Amino acid sequence: MGDQLSLDWSKKPAERKVYTVSDVTARVRELLEGEFGEVWVQGEVSNFKAAPSGHVYFTLKDQGAQLRAVLFKSALRLLKFQPKDGLSVTARGRISVYDPRGEYQLIVDFLEPAGYGALQLAFQQLKAKLAGEGLFDAERKKPLPLLPRRIGLITSPRGAAIADMLRILRRRFENLDIVLYPVKVQGEGAADEIVRALRYFNRPPERQIGGPADVLIVARGGGSIEDLWAFNEEKVARAIADSKVPVISAVGHETDFTIADFVADLRAATPSAAAELVVQTKAQLTERIQTLRQSLRERLAYRLLGLRHRLGEMARHRAFESVARLVRVRIQRTDELTYRVMDAARRQLSAILRRLESVQNRLARLNIGRRLETDRRRQTAALTALQHALRRAMDLRVSRLDSLRSQLLHLSPLAVLERGYALAYGPDGRLLRDAAQVATGDSIDVRLAKGRLSARITKTEP
Repeated sequence: MGDQLSLDWSKKPAERKVYTVSDVTARVRELLEGEFGEVWVQGEVSNFKAAPSGHVYFTLKDQGAQLRAVLFKSALRLLKFQPKDGLSVTARGRISVYDPRGEYQLIVDFLEPAGYGALQLAFQQLKAKLAGEGLFDAERKKPLPLLPRRIGLITSPRGAAIADMLRILRRRFENLDIVLYPVKVQGEGAADEIVRALRYFNRPPERQIGGPADVLIVARGGGSIEDLWAFNEEKVARAIADSKVPVISAVGHETDFTIADFVADLRAATPSAAAELVVQTKAQLTERIQTLRQSLRERLAYRLLGLRHRLGEMARHRAFESVARLVRVRIQRTDELTYRVMDAARRQLSAILRRLESVQNRLARLNIGRRLETDRRRQTAALTALQHALRRAMDLRVSRLDSLRSQLLHLSPLAVLERGYALAYGPDGRLLRDAAQVATGDSIDVRLAKGRLSARITKTEP
């Protein structure tokens, strides 16, 4: 047993160092954060949950383990796609510890689909979402005007796209009114500028310079999916869908497709193709008008010839002769009735004039003016008598009021105070009539004819 551990009970045991749970957790966090700076982790998303605060929480897992992860709102806004359960992703972030639960987790700064471009996935997700809402349905597409008077162009003022469109539009119809709303077509803020342009052309006519546009062209030249991404933003798609003015999407080359192409009322393969589609040439319109005019002239001539022939046949029919004879009889009867009515009206008017003359003669005999003058004198005399009576009654009332005022002043306690008397009130505010109502040291209030006095009792006598 020589190798056995010998215990020397004469020595004191070493003192234990006790850590709090917070200390241990903080130390573990320091070690993890120091060991793992920026890490890339690949796994499958599960338990995906979006908090009301805007942050999202999920778990990254593979066949053998799982790792909790959090993606804060500031980083989530930069994602081009929507994470969901079952999606295989690659995450970049840092390892840390969530102290309240003592769990280590990955704080994600960047997230992308594994083996699938983030932009392409975002494109497919948004396309499926808007298609489900019916924004791509043919029934909601608005027809283009045959000959627009004003065209709104939403594109960059620099580049080949705007130059090609203007050249083609001027060549096809030189009198066309074109309004350019300059916007960024790629990069930060491009989608917001395109949305503002679409909303401008949908304002009431009085709030647009020069009046409203009849059709809009949203255009830019070709480029990569990143360059064209502004036209894949949901806000741009919804602004196009909400537009009351028809919209043509002319973004990229013939092989490029954007969300704006699916939502717009018409998709043009290129900006130049949009200019060709939006308006016919003046020669084409003139030729079409001439063709329609000639066709209309021929149709009218044939129609009039047929009607003239039919009218001749009907005029020769015996039935029309009897109708004409009936009409002539009615005309003659109408003339007779007209003469009778006019004669009766003349007789009735003569009788009315005779009655009017008789009434005028009677009025002249009555001499109404003299009777009115007599009544006016009577009314004046009655008014004068009434005024005298009112004045006498007023004088009596004033005299009575003066007498009552004199009596009231004579009986008023204030008149007594004017002769040198005073009113004393005790601490309770009651009028003093007996010295026994107060005690030495009490405060009293004395009312004089003019003003008040506050006094203190130093002595009382019965």
